[in-house]
Amino acid sequence: MADDGRVAAEGGTAWHALEAADVFARLSTTAGGLGAEEAEERLARHGPNRLPSPPRPGAIRRLVAQVRNPLVLVLVGAAAVSAAIGHPTDALVTLGVVVVNALIGFLQEGRAERALDAIRAMIAPSATVLRGGERLRVPAEAVVPGDIVLIEAGDRVPADLRLVEARGLRIDEAALTGESVPVDKGSEATASDVPLGDRTSMAFSGTIVAAGRGTGVAVATGAASEIGRISALVDSVGRMATPLVRQMDEFARRITAAVLAGSALVLAVAVLVRGEAPGDAFMIVVGIAVAAIPEGLPAVMTIALAVGVERMAARRAIVRRLPAVETLGSVSVVCSDKTGTLTRNEMTVTAVVLAGRRLAVEGLGYAPAGGFRMGGEAVDPGTDPDLCDLARAALLCNDADIRHVETGWHAAGDPMEAALVAFAAKAGQDPALVRGAYRRLDEVPFDARHRTMTTLNATPEGGRLVVVKGAPEVLIAACGAQAGPGGPVPLDGAGWQAAVQALAEDGQRVIAFASAEAPAGTRTLEEASPQGRLVLLGLVGLMDPPRAEVPAAVAECRAAGIAVKMITGDHAATALAIARHLKLADEPVVVVDGQALDRLDAAGLRRVAREATVFARTSPEHKLRLIEALQADGSVVAMTGDGVNDAPALRRADIAVAMGAKGTEAAKEASDIVLADDSFASIVAAVREGRTVYDNIVKVIAWTLPTDGGEALAIVAAVFLGLPLPVTPLQILWINMVTAVALGLVLAFEPTEPGAMRRGPRPAGTPLLDRRALARILFVSVLMVAGIFGVYGVAVWRGHDVATARTLVVDAVVAMEIAYLFSVRYVHGPSLTWRGAAGTPAVLLGIGLVAAAQGAFTYWPPLQQLFGTRPLGLWDGMAAIGVGVALFLVVEAEKRLTGGIARPR
Repeated sequence: MADDGRVAAEGGTAWHALEAADVFARLSTTAGGLGAEEAEERLARHGPNRLPSPPRPGAIRRLVAQVRNPLVLVLVGAAAVSAAIGHPTDALVTLGVVVVNALIGFLQEGRAERALDAIRAMIAPSATVLRGGERLRVPAEAVVPGDIVLIEAGDRVPADLRLVEARGLRIDEAALTGESVPVDKGSEATASDVPLGDRTSMAFSGTIVAAGRGTGVAVATGAASEIGRISALVDSVGRMATPLVRQMDEFARRITAAVLAGSALVLAVAVLVRGEAPGDAFMIVVGIAVAAIPEGLPAVMTIALAVGVERMAARRAIVRRLPAVETLGSVSVVCSDKTGTLTRNEMTVTAVVLAGRRLAVEGLGYAPAGGFRMGGEAVDPGTDPDLCDLARAALLCNDADIRHVETGWHAAGDPMEAALVAFAAKAGQDPALVRGAYRRLDEVPFDARHRTMTTLNATPEGGRLVVVKGAPEVLIAACGAQAGPGGPVPLDGAGWQAAVQALAEDGQRVIAFASAEAPAGTRTLEEASPQGRLVLLGLVGLMDPPRAEVPAAVAECRAAGIAVKMITGDHAATALAIARHLKLADEPVVVVDGQALDRLDAAGLRRVAREATVFARTSPEHKLRLIEALQADGSVVAMTGDGVNDAPALRRADIAVAMGAKGTEAAKEASDIVLADDSFASIVAAVREGRTVYDNIVKVIAWTLPTDGGEALAIVAAVFLGLPLPVTPLQILWINMVTAVALGLVLAFEPTEPGAMRRGPRPAGTPLLDRRALARILFVSVLMVAGIFGVYGVAVWRGHDVATARTLVVDAVVAMEIAYLFSVRYVHGPSLTWRGAAGTPAVLLGIGLVAAAQGAFTYWPPLQQLFGTRPLGLWDGMAAIGVGVALFLVVEAEKRLTGGIARPR
C-alpha cells in the first residue's frame, strides 16, 4: 500500500496523518498522560519497549558449520581412504588440516559474534513522560503506547511519537532515513502517503533531538516502532551465498563424482580385463582416488582467504566472514549510501553570496581553518565589512558551538548551526568574544511555520540589533533593502533569487541572514518590531562535502569495470550535485526518486536499476528492492552503508560493507566487512585484495589439479596398458603430503598481479573452471604423465631396478611440480621473466623445505625403508631437475600461444 508507516489500530490511517485530538482519542490518553495503573496494564499487554535480541548460533553449531563445507568433507573422505589402506599417519595429517580449517573459520566468526547487539542499543536508557499530570523520568523500556513523552535537545527519542507540540524542534534522522541534516518538526498532520523522511509530525525511536523541544504521544514501541520494523525486515532477509562458496561447492561435487566414476571404471578394467585379484585391484583404485582428490585444496583456499583477511586488517578493514574477501573482488556494482560514506557527514559552509558577488569558502568539517576566494583570488575577511557583518550574524542567531577534542573538531548542537560557527571563525570572528559583546536579550526559536529564527542582541555601544536567519525566499520577501558599501541600498530581489537558484543547483542548502537596528532600551522582539526595516546581509550555502579521497576511489572502481550507484534518503538535487562532483557516471547522470520506484513493476525496476546512477528519497524497502533487482539482472552487488536504514539491503547484498567509526551497530551487524576508517577508498583496496585472493585460488587449483591428475592418470595408464606401476600409492601420498603443504600453500601469499584493477569483474554465474582452463589442466596432466613414464622407462633402460626407477620418478614429479609452480604464479602474464624467476620469500622457503624433504626421502635410511626408495647418483638427480625445466619451457610456450591460465575477463 502507499503508506508504509505505523498505522492506527482502528481506521487504518497513518499516525502522522491524524490530528492530535484523534490520536488522543484512539489511544485513550490525555494531555496529562496515563495513570500509573493504566501504564502498568499497557506494559503487560504490549511488552517492554525493547527489541528482541537477534538469534545467534551456539559455539557447537558454528563449529559444525565449518566442517559441513563440501570440500572439507572431501578432506574427511581422503583421511578415511588413507586409514583404509593402512596409513594412519597420513590420515591423522589430513584430519589435522580439517581441524585447522575449522578452527580458522570458527575463531574468525567468533570474534564477529562478540559485537554488541545491533539495534537494541538504539533505544534510549531513560525517558521523560507525563503520568497523571506529573513529570517523571522512567526507564525507556517502561514507555508504552499512549504515554506523553517530553523531548529536548540531546535526547534520543525513546519510541515512535506523534508530536502534539514542537518549539524549534529539529531531529537528526540520518541513521534512519539518510537525511544529512536535522529535520524540522511540527505538530501539524501530514499527508498519509508522504515518505518516511517527510513525516514532520513524527519523532522516531532511536533518532536524536538536535535542537528545540517537543511533546509527543507514544504510538509505537519496541518491535512495533519504525526501527523495530527495520529490524524485522533484516531478520526476514536471507543471506546470499558468496560467489566463491557457490563455485567451490559445485567444483567439489564435480571432482568427487569424476573421481568416483573413474575409480569404478579402473576397478572394472583391472578385475574383468586384466585379471587382477579384487583386493589388489581395490588397493590400486584407492591409490588413484588418493592421487586424484585435491585433499590440500580446502585448507589452502581457507589460508588464502585468511591471508587476505590479514592484509585487509592492515588497511583497517575488519572482515567478519572469510569468503567476503574474495567476493569483493568479484563485484560488478557498488551501491553506496551518501551521508557518511561518500560524504563526511559534517555540514560545511562552502559558499557565501554578498551583494553582487559570490565567495568560495575553503576548509572542511567543523575546524575553524580555511580562507575565502573570489574568482580564484584570496579575499581578506578583515578588509571586507559586509563579510564580517554576515559572519557576526551567523554567530549571534545561533545556538550551537564547535569544540576541539582528541579526535578533532566536533559540533556541539545542530550540525548546520555548528557549520555556521566554523564559517564565522574562518572570517575572523571569535565566537566567545562576539557572543559576549553582543549579549542576547530575546529570541524566537526556529519554527517550521515561519521558517526563521530571530534574536535580539545588545550592542557594545548600548544599542540593539535584531538578527534573522531563515529560508531565503522568506527573508528576501521580508527585506526592503540590502547591505551595500556605504550602507543599505534598494533590494535586488531578482538577483538574490538567481543566486539562491545557483546555490541550490550546486546541491547546497541555502540560509539567508538579515538584520535591523532597534531603539536603545528595547527588551523584547515584540517591542523591536523589525518588520519593514530588515536589511538582507547575504546568503550562505552549506553542504555535506564529499570525502577528499572518494573521487580517486570512484575513478579506480570505474576503471575496474565496477559501477558505483548512490542510494540515499536525501533530496535529489543534493544527491545529484554530489554524484556529479564525484563523477559517478558520465553525463547525463540519471536520478530516480523513491516515489518513481514505487510505480515500477519488476521488469521496469531492473531496467532503472541498471541505467540510473542516483536513487534519492529512498526507504529501506527501496534499497532492498534495488539490490534484488540488480542481482536479478546478473550483477554481483556490494552495498555500503552506516545507518539503520541500510541494514536490510546490507543483509541482502552479495557483500555488505559497513562504516565502523560513524556507522550504527545495526549496519555493522548486517555486514561482512567493517571499515574502521569509514573511508570509501578502503573499498577499492578491498576490491584489489579480493581480486588477488581469487587469482591466488585460481593459481592453487591450476597447480593442484594437473599435478594430482598427472599422478592419477599415470596409474590409470599403467592399469589399462598392463604395465608396472611407475609410482606406488604410498609414494603418491608422500608427494601429496609434502608438496601440498610446502608448495601449494605458498601460492596463497602471492602479491597482486600488475593490472589487477584494469580488468573487468568476473561475470556472475561463470564456473570456477571453464573449458579453456580445463583444457590446460588436461594438457599439463598429460605432460606430467609423459614425464613420469619417460623417466621410468629411461631408468629401466639404463639398468636401474624398479625401486630405483620409482625413486627417480618421485624426484622428477617433485621437480616438475616446482617448475610448474613458477609458471602458474602469473595468471595474466608470462613467468619467464627476471621477476618470475626471482620468486618471493614464501616461494623460496617452500622450495627449500621440499628440497630438504626430498633429500631425506631419497637418502635417509628410515624413509628409504618406509617408502621403498634407493639413493640416486648426481646425474640421476640432474636428469630429474632437467625434466622439470623442460616442462616449464613447454608450459610457458603454450601460455604465450593461448594467452595465459585464467579465462578472459
